[in-house]
Amino acid sequence: MATSKLELKEIGPYEILALIAEGGMGTVYRARHRESGELVALKVLPAAMASNPVLLQRFEQEFRAASRLVHPNIVRAIELGRHGKVPYLVMELVDGESLGQRVERLGRLPETEAVDYIVQVAQGLHRAHQQGIIHRDVKPDNILVDSQGRAKLADLGLVKDLDADLNLTRTGRGLGTPHFMAPEQFRNAKKADVRCDIYSLGATLYMLVTGQLPFRSCTPLDAWIRKINNDLPAPRQLRPDLSERVDWAIRRAMSAAPDRRPADVREFVEDLLGRRVEEVEDRFRPLPTAEEWFVFFATLEGHLVTRKGSLSAIRRALQEGKCGPLDKVQAGFCAEGPFHPLRELAELRDLVIQPGALSLPRATQQALKQTMRVADPDRDRPGPVQEAAPSGPGPAVAAVGTQAKLGRVQPAASAANAPKEQGKTPGAETGGASPPGHTQAAGAHSPAGAAPVPPLQAPKSATAARKSPVRRATDLGTWLLLLVFALVGFMLGLLLLR
Repeated sequence: MATSKLELKEIGPYEILALIAEGGMGTVYRARHRESGELVALKVLPAAMASNPVLLQRFEQEFRAASRLVHPNIVRAIELGRHGKVPYLVMELVDGESLGQRVERLGRLPETEAVDYIVQVAQGLHRAHQQGIIHRDVKPDNILVDSQGRAKLADLGLVKDLDADLNLTRTGRGLGTPHFMAPEQFRNAKKADVRCDIYSLGATLYMLVTGQLPFRSCTPLDAWIRKINNDLPAPRQLRPDLSERVDWAIRRAMSAAPDRRPADVREFVEDLLGRRVEEVEDRFRPLPTAEEWFVFFATLEGHLVTRKGSLSAIRRALQEGKCGPLDKVQAGFCAEGPFHPLRELAELRDLVIQPGALSLPRATQQALKQTMRVADPDRDRPGPVQEAAPSGPGPAVAAVGTQAKLGRVQPAASAANAPKEQGKTPGAETGGASPPGHTQAAGAHSPAGAAPVPPLQAPKSATAARKSPVRRATDLGTWLLLLVFALVGFMLGLLLLR
């Protein structure tokens, strides 16, 4: 096939040197400009498709999108021309291989290398999103790595311009690669948004660190059903040495419900790094982690307490339940505030946000299929918190001060939606805590935004959660009906393609 393709010796002012790749949207050649000698990648639309107005429009859209996105992590567009009746696109030549080829050649990549590539691509994708452009086909084969190790996002043929929708897609046609597409993109590619690209970026990282497709050995329809049920093997099940942080970040990005993914690419990068980042020119720069952290919470007796410690000590205290329900704890870098909910802090949000793609045994995943509601935003909230027994003073976390009783503190605006009934929370004696009924006056502070803590709810027993045989049969019938509808939709999609 390569030999026949190379019968084409020149296109416009470019001399064809070698075949690089072939795809559904054209053939890519290595070429050289005859006058300047510049080496380029030249993409040619197949002659059989050159008369298709939809494909021509998409081909031109790729050039317009790439020409607008000037970024070191995006393949640069140079020229759009025609050779007879056949259009061609001239792009920056990246001398290297794709991440798909690298994984195929080397197997799974070291964690730090894989994360570095994804962060680089995320920087280019962030620029695209800022300009209202959704890529819709992020995958390892569309990420090229040059000789300096710089990753570049390529193949903008399926982009969606939010400012000027060209109506190139129809409901039921996903336009993307099934293993890396977000589940909602299967149903209607026209509704793709930033969170679709985040899903694909997470799926790409999944393959880089595990060496395997997220949903392998299954048809596109099977992949979609598994995606909407969050039936994803956790990366750490395939690679036990993978850090918990990266495993959590991937599973959160690949949550079935868009609302449960990071809101933007920057937040996804923060999830991966476990640090806040700032945008500097064309890249994300991690901000230094504060040496001292402060947490603000209510004790069992109703006192508002501020405690300080290192980040590791604060995380340990939170994980051990010494500061009460995590969705009611606030943290910051100064004893006087401001304090923020844990989910707003890159260093701590993994303690409170439960990814949709659960890290559960296979049998448990199958049982959850019957009751899972992927679009329920309330599932982001952590489950019932077991009341922790008070512990003795800890060496790493020290008390800064306590407040008056909850009844004497005026709640801030951010607590306006908190339950009116105030209850008690687990104790948090992690060092220098006041004994019950006693309030320290020295060092007291009143951070804004502290919300009253509702009473603890007892977890439901396994017996109460059991379904009756009739309910189980009803759920099974519902899933079978859904499968039938999906099959009908799939067949209709094939007919439309013809």
